[in-house]
Order: sequence, then structure tokens, then C-alpha cells
Amino acid sequence: MMPELGNLALVMALLVSLVQGVLPLVGAERGHAAWMAVARPAAWAQCAMVVVAYAVLTHAFVTHDFSVRYVAQHSNTALPLAYRVSAVWGGHEGSILLWSLILAGWTLAVATFSRHLPAPMVARILAVMGLISSGFLLFTLFTSNPFTRLLPAVADGQDLNPLLQDPGMVLHPPLLYMGYVGFSVAFAFAVAALLAGQLDSAWARWSRPWTTVAWSFLSLGIALGSAWAYYELGWGGWWFWDPVENASFLPWLVGTALIHSLAVTEKRGGFKMWTALLAILAFSLSLLGTFLVRSGVLSSVHAFSTDPSRGIFILGFLVVVVGGSLSLFAWRGPRVGIGGSFGGASRESLLLTNNVVLLVATAAVLLGTLYPLAVDALGWGKLSVGPAYFETVFVPLVAPALFLMGVGPLARWKHTALPELAHRLRWAGGVSVVTAVVSPLVFGHWTPMIGFGLLMALWIATSTLTSLVSTLRGHPLMDWPRRLALQSGSHYGMLLAHLGVAVFVAGVTLVRGFESESDLRMAIGDTTTAGGYTFRLDRLREVQGPNYTGARATLSVEKNGHVVAVLEPEKRFYTVSRTPMTEVAIDRGITRDLYVSLGAPLDANAWSVRVHHKPFINWIWGGCVFMAFGGLLAVSDRRYRIRKKAQVAADAGPRVGALAPEGSR
Repeated sequence: MMPELGNLALVMALLVSLVQGVLPLVGAERGHAAWMAVARPAAWAQCAMVVVAYAVLTHAFVTHDFSVRYVAQHSNTALPLAYRVSAVWGGHEGSILLWSLILAGWTLAVATFSRHLPAPMVARILAVMGLISSGFLLFTLFTSNPFTRLLPAVADGQDLNPLLQDPGMVLHPPLLYMGYVGFSVAFAFAVAALLAGQLDSAWARWSRPWTTVAWSFLSLGIALGSAWAYYELGWGGWWFWDPVENASFLPWLVGTALIHSLAVTEKRGGFKMWTALLAILAFSLSLLGTFLVRSGVLSSVHAFSTDPSRGIFILGFLVVVVGGSLSLFAWRGPRVGIGGSFGGASRESLLLTNNVVLLVATAAVLLGTLYPLAVDALGWGKLSVGPAYFETVFVPLVAPALFLMGVGPLARWKHTALPELAHRLRWAGGVSVVTAVVSPLVFGHWTPMIGFGLLMALWIATSTLTSLVSTLRGHPLMDWPRRLALQSGSHYGMLLAHLGVAVFVAGVTLVRGFESESDLRMAIGDTTTAGGYTFRLDRLREVQGPNYTGARATLSVEKNGHVVAVLEPEKRFYTVSRTPMTEVAIDRGITRDLYVSLGAPLDANAWSVRVHHKPFINWIWGGCVFMAFGGLLAVSDRRYRIRKKAQVAADAGPRVGALAPEGSR
């Protein structure tokens, strides 16, 4: 009866989410305190019910309950325990349940940590999140129920997709969903503010930490997915502009614009309508990504579903959410004003330009992703838009944003004199240009794209350092620790995130400019070279895993006559799903990766082998980690805690001080 208990828990969660979505919203409009007070208990109850359902499904996987169809389709008795647990979200039905679980978790977090907010605002926020939960719970129960019985039960199940039997896929979907679903909080805050007609600095301050956390999780999720594709798919690349990859990248781009726009709204009271629109677009693109992955319109290693009926449901839900929120924006947005004025040369204008550039880049990626689908749907034939389009269009569009990233933090609010700004940036510009020009002497090879990429990376890094040094200029050395301690967490978070972008750009530039590979036939004793390293095939032997058989090669890698690594790639054959898989071997380093994948046997004595030398590729993911942790560091800013305490204290008296817009700090 355990699956029936899980199904009942989902039904109860749906009913509670409907109450949460309707009653507090009506109460906020009518000023009915008792109805508004329902929001928090409903959020807690909904989360508890979804947790019960998720725990029941996990129990079914762990105990091999093959009377549940979903378990029988994605697990078997030979599957290791860790992958049985991750198999809960390894298919469509379970991944939707994971989405609902994370959404319930975000709702619970907002309900718990929003006691300092006005009751009507909390009621509206939690009501919007309850309505979103209702949509996904309806989707789960009527089109994607993971508790559907399989009677009679089979003796053993099928298998989890071998691509997902990897430690990276244990973490990648939860992190990605934390970002996807986290933007629902920013969306709920924006819709609640539009309903109340209060798009002010206080609203931005309340929304900003939640949005930044969601963006940080999405950054980590995308980075982990890229790293997984690099070492699991055996092709040696880190980003293919796959439509499903783009589906996660689109909300990240808009989310990046959103967190910068929120900073302006919080600090200067500007960009009010712009910020609300970005919040709507970020979550709308998250829903669009869900539609692409689960509608069956895409064929991808990342896609989950091929059932068009599910796509129709999500498309309808997307139309309701996006259409309703944009209609609300069109109705209430003009009433809230556009915020304060600012000069053409100011931090506000630079951030606005940066956001426009990011949105244009988003539109270019969106066009390249959706246009082939539209052409196919209209019967105009098959059209393939590959990496060549995206790299040709996206890189020139994003280059101005990289330049502005170095200028913006050193510009003043409202107005900056251009000579003063140029004076502040003179060292950053000089160092980055000189270093990019002399790079051929260091690397022995140069192209315009290598020079440009290094120029942008060094420009961002040196301007970030200049921003840090500017806080110390004019103060004695003994006073520097105190000056550094006075800087806010959001300031250091911004510096770390920008430094992460510099590291990322440097990694992309160097790996694209200096990578080398060989795809060849190798027998025992054969050698090949890549990047100055010599690879020798020493041994081939059979291996036996818990649910697979395979062949393992042993290659020794030498440089200057010394063995620097021993690599053992495998070619596996999963016996249940009868699927061949390539398991690459990588010797990682700060400045390079040595990468070997084993292909198919060519004859009794030789195999196809692919060898890569990847300089600085780990800087790509290291930069992403810096960005994500920069966002988390910004959330730790003490002023959010101080203002929260001030708001709680003000609840017993006048609220003007607690809600006053923040100054230009």
C-alpha cells in the first residue's frame, strides 16, 4: 500500500496548494487577516505532503518494488544503491516530482524566513507560489504519475539509463532545479508587488537575496552538467549548444540581468518596471526549458520525455503563467513609475546597457534554439542550427557586456565624469592590452580570437583588482584591514563573481586556442603524441562490474622521458539495457587535462582510441564555481540581517524607517 500512500500524499498536497493559492490572495485583496494567515501553515503542510510522496517513491526504488511501473522502467536488482536513490529523478515522472519537492522547499523557506515582511505581501507571494505548485502537482497526477501500478509485477526491472549512472548526475539535476525553481520566488515577489502596486526599494531588497541564491544554484548546475558531458559522453567537449543545454542557459542569462537590475532598484529606486519584467522573463524561460525537455519536440541526451500530451499540458501552463503575468505587468506596471533619473555616464546607465546586451544575446540563443523547431512544425523541412551559428552570433554580442563588466563597478551612481573614470581604469586597460599583445611570446601561437579573449579576461581581472584597491587608496597600510572589513558582503561577492567570469573567459580562450587531439588505431605498444605528451598503449583486459562487462585499456603518458600519468579508459556494455558506454580516463591538472577515450575494437589486436590535450579547461568550471560562490557571498551581506531585525522591531510601531529605500552605499 506504500505507492497508494504516496499518491494520496500528492492529492493532499494539491488540495492544500489550491487553498494556499486562493484564500490568502483573496484575503490580501480584502484585508482579511485570518485568510492571509492561512498562507504559512498551508506552505508547511504542502511541503510535508510532497516530502512524504518523494520518500515513498525513494523507498520503492531502494526496496525493488517492481509493482510500480516507474521503478520497473528505471531500476533493477543489479543497480547499486547510490544510483537507485538517484534513479528517483532519472526519468520523467520522478524528475517532475523532484521539481515539485524543490518548489515546496523554496515555498517553505519563504514562509519561514519572511516574518519581517508585511502580512499582505507574504500572503500574495505564497499564494502565487501555491498556484505554481498546483500546476505542477496537476501535471504530476494526471500525466506523469510516478505511482502508477504495474500488475502483475515483473521479477526484475529494466535499467537506469547508463548515461545517468554517474556521480555527476546524482548532483546535477537537484542543483539545476534549485536554480530553475528558485526563479519562481523572484517571479512570485514581482507578481505580488505588481498586485500591490508597490515596486519600491523595499520589494527589491526582499527579493534580491532569493534571486541571487537561485542564480548561484543554476550556475553550479549548468557547470556540473557541462563537466558531466565532458567526461561522460567521450567527445572531449564541454558545450555543444544542444537545445537542452540552451534551455538552462537562457534563464541564466536573464537571471544575470535580473540580479544587476535588482541592485539598481534596491540602491537607487530605479529600473522598477524593468526589474519586474526580468523577473517574469527569468521564470518564463525556466518553464520554456521544462517544455523543451519534456514535450518530445527535442531529441537529446538531456531530454526526458517523448510524450506529446505532456508537452501540451506544459505548453498550456506556460501560456497561462506567461500570459497572465505579462498582462498583469501591462496593467499595473505603468502605475508604479520608472524610478529616479541618472546621467548617460553613470553606473545605472552602464548596468542598463549591460542588461540590454544580455537580453539581445538571450534573444539570439532563443532564436537559434526555437527556429529549427518552428520550421519543422510548419512542415518546411529540417533545419539544423549548430555551434557555428551560436559562436558566430553570441560571442560578438556578449563582448560589450564583458567590457562593461570592468567599467561598471568603478563608475559612480547618477553621474560619473568620463575623465575621472578613464583615470581610474588606466592601469587596468594598460596591463590587459600589453599582456594580450605579448601573449604570443609566452604561448608560441597567436590568433586574433586568442588575443581578444585574453584581453577581455585580463581586462575584467585587472579592473576587479582596481575596484578592490580603490577602497584602500589614500589610507595608511595599518588601516587597510579595517577598510577591507568595512566593505559589504555583496561588494566582495560581486568581485568574486566578476573574477570568476575572467577565469572562465581565460579558460575558454586557452582551451579553444591550444587544444590538440588524435583519433587513431592503436595496438599494444603503439604510441601517439598530443600537446607534447607521448601516449603508449600498454595493456588491454576484460573487466566485470556490478551490472556491466567491458574492456579496459592501460596507457602510460610520458613527457621528457618521465611517466607523468597512467590512464585506464573503459568500453562498457550494460547487460540489462544492452547499451555500450564509453568511460573516459582523465589526468587532471590546473593547467591541462590529459584525456583518453576508448572506441570500438577494429580487429583482434587493435582498438580505436581518441587522445586529447586540453590546456586550462578546468578554468572553465573553476570560473563558474567562483561566480556561484560570489553570489552566495553576496547573500551573506550583513545589511540584509540588520534590516530584517529593524523590520521585525518596527512591526510593533511605525514602519517608515524599516521600509525606507537604501542610500547610495
